[in-house]
Amino acid sequence: MSAPESSQKSISVASSGVWAGLHRGMSLASLAMVLAFVTFTTVNVDQAGAVYAGVRNWIESTLGWFYIVAICIMLAACLYLMCSRHGKVRLGDDDSRPEFSTFSWLAMLFSAGLGIGLLFFSISEPMFYFDNSVSFGYPNNPHADMAGAAKLDEARAVDAMRVTYFHWGLHGWSVYVVVGLCLAYFGFRKKLPLTLRSALHPIIGERIYGPVGHGVDLLAVFGTVFGVATSLGLGVKQMSAGLDTLFGIAPNLTTQITLIAVISAAATLSAVSGVARGIRIISEWNIYLSIVLLAFFLCFGPIEWLIGFFGTTVGDYLWNLVPMGLWVATEPDHAAWQGAWTVFYWGWWIAWAPFVGMFIARISRGRTIREFTVGAMFVPTTVGMVWICLFGGNALHMELNAVGGAGTAGILDLVREWQLEAALYGTIERMTDISWLVWSMSALATFLLATWFITSSDSGTLVITTMLSMGDDDPPRRFRVVWGVAVGAVAAALLLADGLQALQAASIAAALPVCVILLAMTVGVILSLNRDSSATADTNISNQG
Repeated sequence: MSAPESSQKSISVASSGVWAGLHRGMSLASLAMVLAFVTFTTVNVDQAGAVYAGVRNWIESTLGWFYIVAICIMLAACLYLMCSRHGKVRLGDDDSRPEFSTFSWLAMLFSAGLGIGLLFFSISEPMFYFDNSVSFGYPNNPHADMAGAAKLDEARAVDAMRVTYFHWGLHGWSVYVVVGLCLAYFGFRKKLPLTLRSALHPIIGERIYGPVGHGVDLLAVFGTVFGVATSLGLGVKQMSAGLDTLFGIAPNLTTQITLIAVISAAATLSAVSGVARGIRIISEWNIYLSIVLLAFFLCFGPIEWLIGFFGTTVGDYLWNLVPMGLWVATEPDHAAWQGAWTVFYWGWWIAWAPFVGMFIARISRGRTIREFTVGAMFVPTTVGMVWICLFGGNALHMELNAVGGAGTAGILDLVREWQLEAALYGTIERMTDISWLVWSMSALATFLLATWFITSSDSGTLVITTMLSMGDDDPPRRFRVVWGVAVGAVAAALLLADGLQALQAASIAAALPVCVILLAMTVGVILSLNRDSSATADTNISNQG
């Protein structure tokens, strides 16, 4: 049995009244913060957008190197913890065991951290990097250009896939792993509150229970609310494009607001039912249905070419993993691309880290550090690469072998026109001449967009209420309803005011202080493990014996 990190204070939560089960001050502050940001953004969208974009652009142009270095440090820390003597330490007491099966666990962490993004970007992103039109004012893929792959040929397609793997692979998942590992270790093994502040205990000690700790958790609530809300608002645009393709329903604001209402209601019901029921069941069905869609892309695509292409692109990604991760652009046009893509992605992973990390910590009690690291970093990365190769690979093969010459199949044109939400349906339409199958797979893709969003939203609602209840892993159900509705309302308000892009920029800007916190958490967990005599392989083996 592991000992607490220190003699702990308690963070009081209200025992009665309206706020029973939550920390009243934190709850009021978080609601005020959300209301203030939504009001500022919607009252004057242009001004808010200019402010947020200005901060984001300054960060990307001035501190992009900091994000790059920070992500590399977190990846190195994950590899160290996985391979060190601490790998056998359990995230909980020495006799604890996992609450969920491995399949359910992987399904839930994949649903919370990756699913919806892959549906949206797995075709449009590699297609953007494959393009060589320079239509956005900077090179589409400087990595391919520097390698001499400037023509629309297979060499450029391989480079396009490598960059996509890079943005969705080990570097990004290491951010989630650091947060999840720290929270699970300090929450379940050290018996500190299951909140972001607890991971800073080795560095700031008892001050985690004061204003500093409150500020850290409020920042996490901000990232969760607005990260989920902006993604929900942007995602319903793709879903409405799917409904237009399937039923001819106009992809207007009315359709999109209706979709937000339906998804928010379903996500709230799932969050109220808890992790073991709603969230787990929906996550598992997401995986089953995704396998059907992946099978379609495999069976109706050039199978032999896709298998060879996967081997080539994965090898290329692994060979270039370190130099790509450490590359800091110096030429102005390359720096513009890196800021718009790589630094943006690192900021987005970091902004989502408190939410996803908290959720995967919540579902990982009883697993060892090594098991957690391998399962939460290498498995999603591998599955993600398979997914991207099947979706993006089919689209690339169509463009490479188009009758009118490379780049004339029509999918590349959609991306050039920034109709990213249409690229998925455009690819499905070109996969086969069997009309009912095209319709069925388009319907399945649209349904998956909704269910992946539900699992992200219900996970976010659970995380918010867990933090505001000071780490209660079964927070009051009525507040799950309140925050589930609030996230949907924020998304709807921003969509109506055309402020989603502005707040997305604000979320990326907020990633800067979060990044500093994550680095401190990384140092803190390593210090705590090295100081803790129970956190050694030998001790844990003997205790388990």
